[in-house]
Amino acid sequence: MSHANAALTPRARLRLAQLVVDHGWTHTAAAKMFMVSPRTASKWSDRYRAEGPAGMVDRSSRPQLSPSRTSARVVRQIVGLRWRHRLGPVQIAGRLGMAASTVHAVLVRCRINRLSHIDRVTGEPLRRYEHPHPGSLIHVDVTKFANIPDGGGWRYLGRQQGLRNQAATARRTGQRGKYYRPAIGTAYVHTVIDDHSRTAYAEICADEKAATAIGVLERAVAWFAERGVTVERVLSDNGSAYKSYAWRDACAELGITHKRTRPYRPQTNGKIERFHRTLADGWAYARLHESTRQRNDALPGWMHFYNHHRAHSAIGGWSVPDFFDAGLGCQVGYFPES
Repeated sequence: MSHANAALTPRARLRLAQLVVDHGWTHTAAAKMFMVSPRTASKWSDRYRAEGPAGMVDRSSRPQLSPSRTSARVVRQIVGLRWRHRLGPVQIAGRLGMAASTVHAVLVRCRINRLSHIDRVTGEPLRRYEHPHPGSLIHVDVTKFANIPDGGGWRYLGRQQGLRNQAATARRTGQRGKYYRPAIGTAYVHTVIDDHSRTAYAEICADEKAATAIGVLERAVAWFAERGVTVERVLSDNGSAYKSYAWRDACAELGITHKRTRPYRPQTNGKIERFHRTLADGWAYARLHESTRQRNDALPGWMHFYNHHRAHSAIGGWSVPDFFDAGLGCQVGYFPES
């Protein structure tokens, strides 16, 4: 197998073999030119005679027989203990009466040596997917943030000052909840994210009803269309808005295929769930906001930063424009700055 310090790469092997076979060089002369032994030159020239250029590529050094390799039955036991009980190599080795190093080698070979590679709920290996081009699939969902009382909330000012600000805001607005408690309200952030590029669209609304969700979808589809992207499919959870007939009819009118996740399986829609965490850390709770309006006004600027400047680990640490300008995406120039 070739490596960083290898004397011969597949192309160099081919040149060496051609000198010997096609041009009549001796093994010693060709070996001297490429700074290898005559035996090596003989090996590659013989393989070139037998197989042609295809014989110059690397081959696996794995032996045909491995008598001491862990049996398939033991491998199944190791994998079963890993999946069902999430045990480490030492614990598994203690149960099976074998070396922990052997267990670790099996886990590495099966690609489950890290618990982060296994689904926390089901214990099954994670199955990651990515649709082939922008618009092939978009994820939609709603996340909720409590409104901010006048002067700021408890996250930055502490519990006591936060309660006082809530009371003052309730006196000003007259909004009260159960047991006359201050009612500040909730911001419903409807979010849309493209599966391929992780480009996001978000709106702050007053509710999460079907009519509101449909309006967000229509505006999001138009927003993507302005950037040369046609939405083909939409994936949602099983919220009441997404199960309604109105949502079904709206998707049909837009020519979009609607898919829903399996009940109680948020991992299927995990890309937008992870975006919600980024949204909370980068926008909602990133700094002290003294009012809900101040926080809402900061959303468009943060969304611009997210879509045009932020490095995304999901696309190799690129920002979205750089990802497509480098030719790594399916549409170069996708989502220019506006």
